[in-house]
Amino acid sequence: MSAVGYPAVLTDGDIVLRPYQRGDAGSWVEVRTYNEAWLRQWEATPPAAWAELNSTAAFHMIRRAMRRGARQGESMPFAICLREGGRERLVGHINLGSIVRRAFSSAYCGYWIDSRVAGRGIMPTALALVVDHAFGPGRLHRVEVNIRPENKPSRRVVEKLGFREEGYHPHYMFIDGAWRDHIGYALTWEDVASDGGLLARWRRRRG
Repeated sequence: MSAVGYPAVLTDGDIVLRPYQRGDAGSWVEVRTYNEAWLRQWEATPPAAWAELNSTAAFHMIRRAMRRGARQGESMPFAICLREGGRERLVGHINLGSIVRRAFSSAYCGYWIDSRVAGRGIMPTALALVVDHAFGPGRLHRVEVNIRPENKPSRRVVEKLGFREEGYHPHYMFIDGAWRDHIGYALTWEDVASDGGLLARWRRRRG
């Protein structure tokens, strides 16, 4: 058993979204280590040191958990890669998680990007690819993203794509040592159907 529509490889130009591989360990550790200050403030408060939680051993443990979640139909995790000079460079992560089927047909989406490539349109493109995949092969109807109010770069991603702001969630998640508020954004299939999908909408907005 696995998530409907997963595994899959999603592409747009030089951007590639694919399942994680064992060989990604070194790249993942390098990116996570370099971006500690950039990422730590937005991620769930870790029970150990950043270096320990982002080690090679941690990667293999996380990858096993992602594979297990995908097999159980609960998630669709993707490594975000950038093609450069004929090679793929791992630059981020995006995941459809907490997938619920039947009458709800919904998932939550979380993501992060290497600060060295932020601002180049990679993250909005990756999110658009994942949402279109969710509404197509993934057979989902709704995708939600919850973001801290202070996280302006992440909020710009969903706002550029036209996600609808639906609510404010006080004390939503324990992050950076405290229970943090979040803003809830969402899209349903009907929101993008007339645009030919979210990626098509994003391309038009970019001009």
